[in-house]
Amino acid sequence: MIGSLFAGISGLNANATAMTVIGDNIANVNTTAFKSNRYSFANVLSQSLQGSGGNDIGRGATFWGTTPSWSQGTVENTANPTDMAINGRGFFMVNDESGQAFYTRAGEFAFDRNGNLRNPDGLAVQGYEVTAVAPDGTLTLGAITDIGVPSESSSPPFATDEFTMDINLDAGAAVGDTYSTSQVFYDSLGNAVPVTYTFTNTGANAWTVGASVPATAGGPVTINGAATIPVTFNASGVMTAPAADAAVSITLTNGAASPQAVNWDLYDAAGSLGDITGYASTSVTTFQTQNGYPAGSLRGVSVDEAGVLTGSYSNGQVTPLYQVALADFPSYYGLSKMGNNLYAESLASGQALPGTATSGRLGGISPSAVEMSNVDLAQEFVKMITTQRAFQANSRVITTSDEILNELINIKR
Repeated sequence: MIGSLFAGISGLNANATAMTVIGDNIANVNTTAFKSNRYSFANVLSQSLQGSGGNDIGRGATFWGTTPSWSQGTVENTANPTDMAINGRGFFMVNDESGQAFYTRAGEFAFDRNGNLRNPDGLAVQGYEVTAVAPDGTLTLGAITDIGVPSESSSPPFATDEFTMDINLDAGAAVGDTYSTSQVFYDSLGNAVPVTYTFTNTGANAWTVGASVPATAGGPVTINGAATIPVTFNASGVMTAPAADAAVSITLTNGAASPQAVNWDLYDAAGSLGDITGYASTSVTTFQTQNGYPAGSLRGVSVDEAGVLTGSYSNGQVTPLYQVALADFPSYYGLSKMGNNLYAESLASGQALPGTATSGRLGGISPSAVEMSNVDLAQEFVKMITTQRAFQANSRVITTSDEILNELINIKR
């Protein structure tokens, strides 16, 4: 009978621990990216002296351990542009001040006063620094480092080196009539330099064009090495000269790089009719563009589904700065729980395998969102009921064994 008492006690202890696991799951129902735990029991055997399997007697149950559920939690949108949720496999990488690495799926991140992206505990979010951007948008990534975007960061100016203008020059204009149009260029320092183009009618579908800049900026301005060049049209108003793009050279005296060479894109593609026409309608500029811009200050940072942090600047430039680093593991079940939504690498988990979103087995990133807990309350309530019944039943084993022992003592009396 003593054995039945201890078997009942083991059941009480095991189910009490199971109730703790259930309580922990329910307590974390609103914890960001929390993964619920499932408990399991193991039976305890006391083998007989004869060693016969038929004489083995159970000695109760023991709490065997917990197993986390790595199912995806619900993704909830937030108003914070630097919040991130992982859809699929992977962990965000965060480092403490000593450089020790931790891993988390809780993507509640924000910039501190120094422009460093951190989690609520101040751990630095890790990412690949973007070192170059190809014309097709392909990123060249550097080493993994702390993500930092100081608020005083700026976008350097870019000197105009190409421009285009769509212009019609009135075929009915009188000899000696002129038409002027202006466009702002940017020099190597980011100064806005207005360039004025003056077209003068010379008769018989022919004009000349010259360019100038304000005296405060410099001068002279040449086109194809000359002060003026001819612009001619055929009987259909199609430009016949210049027959190719023109080279504009601007002499600057404001401290910027000089001379500034700019390509005047007159023909967009092979066989194009040209951007300047000579039709019998009012002289007008219908479109113009140039590729320069001034220096700009940081206005905001956004994150896309690839985890690329992009800076938006006051000069209109949008520049990729970092790509968030994710890590995968051979075994998630071997990760060490560190509290505060953090995990650490262990021998059982295997080494971290860093990468970027959607590469390999890694999932994608939902910007301006966080992953919620995957706790199923209905399931936890059912477990709570069954665990309570199991606890009550084990208590009955103890009370019944106690009653039998009392009867045994009463026989002697």
